[in-house]
Amino acid sequence: MSKLRWQIVLVALALLAIAILLLAQQPLLGGSGAEPAQGGMYIEGLVGSVGRLNPLLDDANPADQDVNRLLFGSLLRFDDRGNPQPDLAEVWGISLDGLQYNFKLREGLQWHDGQPLTTADIVFTIELMRSSELPIADDLRALWAGVEVNAFDDLHIQFLLPAPFAPFADQLTFGILPQHILGEMEPAAILNAPFNLDPVGSGPYRFDDLISEAGTVTGVVLQAWDGYYAGRPFIDQIIFQYYPTPTAALQAYRQGDVLGISYVGADILQEVLDDTSLSLFTSRLPRLGLLLFNLDNSSVPFFQEQEVRQALLQGINRQWIIDRFLGGQAFVADGPILPGSWAYNENVASVPYDSEAAIAQLRQLGYTIPAEGGQVRSRDGLALEFDLVHPEEPPYPQIAQSIRDDLAVLGVQVTLRAVPYEALLSDYLGSRNYQAALVDINLTNSPDPDPYPFWHQSGVTGGQNYSKWDDRRASEYLEQARVSVSQAQRLRLYRNFQTHFGFELPALPLYFPVYNYAISSQVRGVSIGPIYQSSDRFATITEWFLVTRSAAEEMDVAPVEEFGE
Repeated sequence: MSKLRWQIVLVALALLAIAILLLAQQPLLGGSGAEPAQGGMYIEGLVGSVGRLNPLLDDANPADQDVNRLLFGSLLRFDDRGNPQPDLAEVWGISLDGLQYNFKLREGLQWHDGQPLTTADIVFTIELMRSSELPIADDLRALWAGVEVNAFDDLHIQFLLPAPFAPFADQLTFGILPQHILGEMEPAAILNAPFNLDPVGSGPYRFDDLISEAGTVTGVVLQAWDGYYAGRPFIDQIIFQYYPTPTAALQAYRQGDVLGISYVGADILQEVLDDTSLSLFTSRLPRLGLLLFNLDNSSVPFFQEQEVRQALLQGINRQWIIDRFLGGQAFVADGPILPGSWAYNENVASVPYDSEAAIAQLRQLGYTIPAEGGQVRSRDGLALEFDLVHPEEPPYPQIAQSIRDDLAVLGVQVTLRAVPYEALLSDYLGSRNYQAALVDINLTNSPDPDPYPFWHQSGVTGGQNYSKWDDRRASEYLEQARVSVSQAQRLRLYRNFQTHFGFELPALPLYFPVYNYAISSQVRGVSIGPIYQSSDRFATITEWFLVTRSAAEEMDVAPVEEFGE
C-alpha cells in the first residue's frame, strides 16, 4: 500500500516567519487569582476566501480547512509530535499482524442538529471517499478502495487492511459527514449542495451564519456548541473575516475589526513584531527544501561518491540562504524527517558551512583544484559541473543562484535552468531526465514520517524516489518501520535510517520553513506546537479564553468590539 500525499510542491509562496524553533507559548493567565470563564467573541482575519465548508472538499483551500477544523470531528487527531490521539473515538486497538484496526466511539455523540452520530456516518463518509464522482485524491481513493470497513453496531467499527501499513492512522483524521443530511444525495450532487455553505458538524463550534457584502461571502460566524464531548469551549463566538492578503488583515487589526491574523508573511512580519499588543506564535511547517541529485545519471558520475556529496553540502551556506532569501523564516535541515516529530533523531550530525574544508576534502579525494582558481577536475579529467533545474517562481531562482555562487568557490560549475513547476515535475523529475534539482517536499497531513516513498528502492523506477537512491540498508529500515505496530521499534528504525541518510546524503537537506500566526494579547490560553497544516493552530482552541473570573468571583471581561450587522 503506497504512502499517501507525498508530493513535490514547488509553489511561489513567501516562505513563512522567523527562524525560531518549533514552539512559542503565551502565559495562560494574566493575573493572580484569575481563571478562565465562558464568554467573549474572537474575530480572526483569515487570509483567503470561502469555498466549501465540507472537509472532503477542502483539500485545495487552507482557509476552508481552518474553519472546518472547528466544525467537524474525526476518529483521531494528532498531537504536535505526530502521535495519534482520540477525538470521536474513545479507544482503539491494532492487531499484532497490523491488519485490523478496531475502534469504539464515545457514547452519546451528537451532530450539531441534535441527531446521534454513529458508525453509519463513518461508513457513509468513507463511501464518499471511494467515489469517482468527487474530487478525491487518487491515492486516497485507492487506499479506501482496498480497506474493508465493518460497522458492528452504532459504536464499534473495524478496518481490515490488505497488508500491514503503520501510517494508516494518518488516514483516520478525515472530517466525518452526516449521513442523515447527505445520505440521499448522489455524490456528484454534494459538490454544489447547500450543505457546503450551511454545514452541520460535530466539532467544538457549530455553524451559525455567513456574512455577505454585495453578494460576496466576507465572513463566517461560529457558535460554541454545548454538546461537544470534551465540554463547551470558553469563547462563545468565533468569527472568521476573509481578507485577500496578510497586509489587509493587519490593517483590519489596527482598525479594531479583528483580534488575530491567520498568516504573517515576510511583508508584515516586522510590523507585527513591533506591535506590542500582538503575540506572535511560530511553528515549523511540514515542508522540506532539498537539493536532489540524480544518482544514476552517467553524465555526472561524481554524484555517486558520498564524499563528493558531503563536500558539496559543506560548501553551501544554508543559513545565508535562509537569512537572505527566506527572510530568516526557516531553519537549517539536517535530514528528511520533521523536527518535533516522535521519530526525529536529534543526534544526527549537522554539517556546518565550511568551504575550505570542502575544498580540502575534494583534494583529498584526488580532484584537481587549480591554485589560481578555476574549475575542479576529477582524476580522469572530468570537470565537476552539473545542471541545476529549479522552479521559476521566487524565491527559488535566488536560492539556486546562491547555491551556484557557493559551489563556484569550490571550483564546481553549476548551470541554472528555471522551469515552471509542471514541467519540473513531469519533464525532469518524473522522467529522471535531470542532473540536480531544487525542490520543496510537501509533508502536509503526514504526522507519521514514513519516508518510504521518496527513498525506498521500489520508487527508483516510476515512483517518487527521484534521486534513484538504490540503497538496500535504507530500504530495509523503511520496510520494517512501515509494517511494525510497535512505535518503539519504529522509532529505532527511523533513527537508524536518519543516521544512515545523514552519512550517505543521497540528497542535500536545505531548510524547514516556519509558520507565523499573530493574535491579540487579549486572547489567552493560546499555544502552538509543530503543525502538519495551518489549521493545527486550533488544536487547543477549547483552552483559549477572553474572559476570566477572579478569586472574588468578579467577572473581568477583555474588551472586544461588538460585531456589527
